Amino acid sequence: MSSDLRGMRDKLRIAVVILAILDILAIAVLFSPLVGSARSRDQQLSDLGREVQRKTREMEPLQGLDKKIVSAREQIEQFYAERLPSQDSAISDTLGKLASQSGVKIGGLKYTTKDPEAIGVRMVEIDGDFSGDYLHLVRFINSLERAKVFFIIDSVDLGGEQQGVVRLQLKLETYLKSYS
Repeated sequence: MSSDLRGMRDKLRIAVVILAILDILAIAVLFSPLVGSARSRDQQLSDLGREVQRKTREMEPLQGLDKKIVSAREQIEQFYAERLPSQDSAISDTLGKLASQSGVKIGGLKYTTKDPEAIGVRMVEIDGDFSGDYLHLVRFINSLERAKVFFIIDSVDLGGEQQGVVRLQLKLETYLKSYS
């Protein structure tokens, strides 16, 4: 039995030495710069929490994106249907009505139609000479911006004034629905 007891003691000593070595390694890792102090771990956890909050805020606009895309398509279709004419004559009719309602005279209009774009519209550039008193021209420009037909005013050039009549040269653009 003594040899069994001696073998058991040797095994127990080896196990105790191995456990002591593991304890020393665990203590070294705990206090090493690899793990850091409790304060640095708390700081790191806090930083990661703020990062999660920041990323969550960045993702908020993307929530429900599929519904937003459908809504945007519907709004685009509605815009095209309501604000973009399908015939050239609608543009000149609208300009004529707005000028007449504002008390502005049209000196001349030049239309330049661009090639259809892939999105189903054709740009129409308009160069026009308009005359009237200052207040009428202001009303005309305001009515252009509020017109049912979509107009973009690119530039306004003052042509001069004679006896209270102001001349303006406007560069506008609008779009036609293209069915090509």
